[in-house]
Amino acid sequence: MARYAFKAGDEWAVKLSRLAAGQDKVAGKAIYAGAKIVADKIKSNIESLPEEKFRYLRDGDQFDGVTKEQKQDLAESFGVARVDTDRNGDYNTKLGFDGYGKHPTEKYPQGLPNQLLARAVESGSSVRRKQPFVRTAVRSTKKTAQAEMARVIDEETEKIMK
Repeated sequence: MARYAFKAGDEWAVKLSRLAAGQDKVAGKAIYAGAKIVADKIKSNIESLPEEKFRYLRDGDQFDGVTKEQKQDLAESFGVARVDTDRNGDYNTKLGFDGYGKHPTEKYPQGLPNQLLARAVESGSSVRRKQPFVRTAVRSTKKTAQAEMARVIDEETEKIMK
């Protein structure tokens, strides 16, 4: 009869406790690695949005693109938030737009909110044809981001367990 004995001992217990203590660091690095891949694709999609000069619309007319200034506002305001945990203990981050455009208007004295512009470009509106740039980036990079996150987790776990 074959017999196998696993002698973990104190050394293995110490490694496991170090792994448990470092899980926040490992999760944060992995999430940022995955978010960076998606964020880079979104930024490249912003750069590839069609440009057009500002014009006043006539009945039924729509914008097909964004102005050069709006494209620059979107690119500059895009970023990744810090990693947080929710009440279930899950780690999350957000990719999004912050701030206001450079040109104030009567309706928006601080400038057009960049979140509003991004939403209108992404989903379209009554005066703008949709040009999805976020959802296409997320869809096309999902597997790559997940693979990178798994690689970072394995790498960081290996460092801790040595």
